[in-house]
Formats: sequence, structure tokens, C-alpha cells
Amino acid sequence: MRTFCFVDEDGNKCFGTNFENGFARLIKNGAVSEKKLKVCRILPPLEPSAIFCIGLNYAAHAKETGQKLPDRPVVFMKNPASVIGCDGEIVLPASCRAPLQVDYEIELAVVIGKDAKNVSAENALDYVAGYTIANDVSARIWQKIGGNGQWVRGKSFDTFCPIGPEIVMTDEIVDPNSLSLKTLLNGEIMQELLQIASIYIKFTYISIYQYLTYSS
Repeated sequence: MRTFCFVDEDGNKCFGTNFENGFARLIKNGAVSEKKLKVCRILPPLEPSAIFCIGLNYAAHAKETGQKLPDRPVVFMKNPASVIGCDGEIVLPASCRAPLQVDYEIELAVVIGKDAKNVSAENALDYVAGYTIANDVSARIWQKIGGNGQWVRGKSFDTFCPIGPEIVMTDEIVDPNSLSLKTLLNGEIMQELLQIASIYIKFTYISIYQYLTYSS
């Protein structure tokens, strides 16, 4: 199943599925209804309470930035207030324009469906509700220098986390490593991962989950 959030023609915030030809079936009280609504604007598919990110997990990206693969997951956060819809405008603040320092980073976002604490690697995927796409927009000078060692400043400017449009539930994605990801900028392909598993991943999803929830 796939779900997304949108504004209908009456200005109401709604959740729906089966988006086609400008209309979607309404999801109400957790159930898919027969009612179809016109989709006027697509919103972020969720409002995350926290956004945990793993840095330097793809070997290709580590090589691109000239950094070594870490021995442990590099964990940083993005401010949830930076989230916008997938069609939202990314606004570059003046402090990121001189010099221009903003990069795109396509990411597979894992949506956690229930509270988790001290989760074992064997049970990690039981807590995943689904997956969506995120753009980890990053201001590199703020990330590397302006944050005094902390990445969150360069990752958390307003509009720096477009996500969506949909959350694809785990019943449709058995193996996330088989997914392909693509970044387009003004119609031009800038990043393309034909299969996530084809890019060397230092830490697996389940090992990251175990690491994040241990003694939490």
C-alpha cells in the first residue's frame, strides 16, 4: 500500500492512496474509503518527530568527499522543521550563497512505525512501517566549518529536507536494497543508483537500527 498527504479543493488536509489523474481515494480512520477527492497540493507524507541520518554509509559518497569509511555509524540529525513536500521550493539562505555551497543528496528514508528500544538486529525490520524518498540538502561550508564539528547546522536550514511524495509500505518492498534511486535537477540526471546494494554499504539497515536503539 502507498499513502500520501494532500490538500483537497476545500483546503482540508487529507491522507489518501491510489493517486491518479489528479484524484485520490480518501483514507479515513485508517481505512481506505470509496470516496475520491481532488488533489490540489501534495504535502509531506508525514511530520516526523525526529530525523536520524547516517553519514558516509555509501562508499562511493565517502570517496567523492575524500573521507574514510568510519568504524561506527556517523549519526547526525536534521531539524524536522526543515521538512517540505517533494514539490516544495528549496530556498537558499543568503549565508549559503556566498560562496554557493549547497548540494543535493538522494536518500532512502526509513519510516519507523512504532516505539523502539534495545531492538535486536533480528527484529529491526519489524519496526519499519515503510519507505519514502528524501533529499538531504546540505550546505557544505556550514557542515564542515560553520558547525564547529557538528553537521546539523549545515543540514537543517528551512526547506532543506524535501520528502515524499508517498510512503510505500513494507508489503510492497520486501528488499529495500534492490531499489533504485535517481536525482533530477531541472530535468537532468545528477545521481543514479541502479541498485542500492550495488553501492558498497558499510552498515546495514538492521545494524543501524540496533545501534540507534541500544540503551536509548
